[in-house]
Amino acid sequence: MKRKNVAIIGSTGSIGINTLKVIDQFPEQFQVVALSAYNNCDLLIRQIKKYRPRYAAVSQQQYEKIKSRVDAKRCTVCLADQDLAMIATLPQVDVVILAMRGSAALAPFMAAVKAGKTVAPANKEALVVAGDLLIAEARRTGATIVPIDSEQSAIFQCLQGQNRGELKRVLLTASGGTLLRVSSSKFDRLTVEEILSHPRWKMGAKITVDSATLMNKGFEVIEAQKLFGLKANEIRVVVHPQAIIHSMVEFIDGSVLAQLASTDMRLPIQYALTYPQRNSVRLPALDLCAIQSLTFEEPDLKRFPLLALALEVAKKDGSLPAVLNAADEVAVEAFLNRKIKLTKIFDVVSKVVKKHRLVLKPNLQEVLEADQWAREETRKLI
Repeated sequence: MKRKNVAIIGSTGSIGINTLKVIDQFPEQFQVVALSAYNNCDLLIRQIKKYRPRYAAVSQQQYEKIKSRVDAKRCTVCLADQDLAMIATLPQVDVVILAMRGSAALAPFMAAVKAGKTVAPANKEALVVAGDLLIAEARRTGATIVPIDSEQSAIFQCLQGQNRGELKRVLLTASGGTLLRVSSSKFDRLTVEEILSHPRWKMGAKITVDSATLMNKGFEVIEAQKLFGLKANEIRVVVHPQAIIHSMVEFIDGSVLAQLASTDMRLPIQYALTYPQRNSVRLPALDLCAIQSLTFEEPDLKRFPLLALALEVAKKDGSLPAVLNAADEVAVEAFLNRKIKLTKIFDVVSKVVKKHRLVLKPNLQEVLEADQWAREETRKLI
């Protein structure tokens, strides 16, 4: 089996670190040819020394520090602000792991699909902002998109070998986040630290806030809509606190297929790396007898209005997802910086969404303009 050459964009975050753990398990199958980080300079240097990539990208602020500590003959140091698209299109790269957060991932994602690469996105923002354009380009070039997000990976796996014409809908599961059992009357009194204490996973600050408000699940609805060519009413969100079923698909005859697995991101990462094959996994097996029960409930859209807003945006589509994403990024940053309360995120984002003049089938320039407009409007409101 030929070794796959892997570029990891965002190698110092949790997805990047877990990707390297998977690669450590199968050194004969994978070769790291490029890594990128932004400011975690010390970890990136350790990764460069261990994996010996041909390219590494870092922020302008950390560029000289990295360059002075890396053998220039073995590793070319690049700028993350301008060279990620180049790294994603290197001729020797087979798989691009897109593990950086935010809509800035759009440029390397688009470059990779234009180059016909296999792209494994853990980033949902690029698909939310410009999913139609990315999928259309992937169809044109023959690029393969294998999602890493556990919910999208579950749907992807359940659809393998199935007749897509027989698909009725997707059941997208949600753990419920930090606030699932907290009274909405207390939301405004919760501190940033309390919101960032996710009951199950340690994630980045932004995604943890979005998980608490269920905005993250709203983004996943839009992401699934783009990835799998679905209408908004063909996706149903189901709260599943145990997070063992990562998502399900329902067919026209009433049959439902579910993907179950332990809550370890190394599983969908490994599947994306080895697709279309599967490797033997070196993780504890799922023990359903130990779990004993799996429960499900409807999401409370009154307590979590950002999810309701995202579902409405999914129905209208066009340029609105880009606006939703941009406004949320700015509003969440303001919350994390203690400029606004948690519930103010919805107030601000919903006002920006309502003010936007919808473009039904935006091109890339119109998407970027909508993104920039929404950021400016959100900052004004804050």
